[in-house]
Amino acid sequence: MSNANDVLIQRFYTAFAACDGATMAACYGPDATFSDPVFTDLHGTEPGAMWRMLTSRATDLEVELVEHEAEGDSGSARWIARYTFKQTGRPVVNDVRSKFRFSDGLIAEQRDSFGFHAWARQALGPVGLLLGWAPPVRAGVSRKARAGLDEFIAGS
Repeated sequence: MSNANDVLIQRFYTAFAACDGATMAACYGPDATFSDPVFTDLHGTEPGAMWRMLTSRATDLEVELVEHEAEGDSGSARWIARYTFKQTGRPVVNDVRSKFRFSDGLIAEQRDSFGFHAWARQALGPVGLLLGWAPPVRAGVSRKARAGLDEFIAGS
């Protein structure tokens, strides 16, 4: 039998697969934090805004929740996203692991991890293959992503 936090994980990824960023945003608490190799330090309403931005721009996103569990106030998930990286038109398959901390029935903290170099090889092509491991490439991708999120939030 599923507990409430496990059901929340399933709701979150079902919404993700449906490109429903508003439902994803509603899964976060007011003081939530999020980080992954690209969006490194999001707080408050920023995690929800990030998902609203990403799902609103998606044209061919497929999300598969491979495994998930929750016990007490923590949980985890493994999910795979398939999409075309808009800036290069290259196909990406990203295998992601998420760790959650829950509070008051919502996500309080989410930490996603994936191989940035593997992602960069797919998304950026030859540049990612040769330089995707390099900190300046990773920092540049993060800066561009953060600028896009700031622009999205300002326009919301």
